[in-house]
Amino acid sequence: MQLSDYIAKAAVLVEALPYIADFRGETVVVKIGGSVQEDDAALSSLLTDVAFMHVVGMHPVVVHGGGKAITRALAAEGVETRFLAGFRVTDERTMAVMERTVKESVNARIVEKLRAAAVPAAPLHGDAMVFATRKTGRDGATGEALDWGFVGEPVHCDTGPLRAMLQEGTIPVVSPLGRGADGHGYNINADDAAAAIARALPARKLVYVSDVPGLLRDPADPSSLVETLRAGEVPRLERDGVISGGMIPKIESSVAALEAGVRKVHLVDGRMPHSLLLEMFTTKGVGTQIVRDDFK
Repeated sequence: MQLSDYIAKAAVLVEALPYIADFRGETVVVKIGGSVQEDDAALSSLLTDVAFMHVVGMHPVVVHGGGKAITRALAAEGVETRFLAGFRVTDERTMAVMERTVKESVNARIVEKLRAAAVPAAPLHGDAMVFATRKTGRDGATGEALDWGFVGEPVHCDTGPLRAMLQEGTIPVVSPLGRGADGHGYNINADDAAAAIARALPARKLVYVSDVPGLLRDPADPSSLVETLRAGEVPRLERDGVISGGMIPKIESSVAALEAGVRKVHLVDGRMPHSLLLEMFTTKGVGTQIVRDDFK
């Protein structure tokens, strides 16, 4: 390696220093999408970033999805997968397979990888801290009521177990589950779970890690990345179709998190090596940051 290479590495560390100092002791909720989990190298890179955050004094909380793993587990048991308006229809049998898969496979794998990176991590399943009501809705065309079964919407988070783990220096790895007033388990959308947890803490930052670079003005053009999105711009961009499809609930939950006290929300591409560190600890970043209107 040339001397210039060492100098470049030192420059990166110097650039990161003020961010490390500013974020020390702060809580950051990192939601890992199921698509990232399908790529072992990408997941390992991302969790190395999470381990780095822990080592420099931040308090990361990992919330994960698991859609593709759940679909495979259901198929292996001969259970049909059905989606309704973007949400998995969850009957008793589906719920049982889903709960077992996210706890014993998806969550356990993330915990194992974090521990392999020499940081303390432990499972904290959502049904021990997220309280939910059954999701309701109507078909936009017919007005007919939609029934997703045991799909829930978070209404309250007991942050006690979460705070206890953070205080003892452990990274909580949270599964996308909830518990209803009836004691039944619920399938919670992982984006919704992460946003609810970030609001309840409240966290300094909420980061959504998926397989897209962030919000794009043109989905076919990666160079059209919106680097900074202000909350007040969201309604216009929804009307213009820039924010559409699955990005709508993600952006709207981000705005709700900002209103509840979270300072920034980030959208980053987990396929890019160390995208989390680049977004958190460099001046320019690599994804989309969502901020309040008064952000300077």
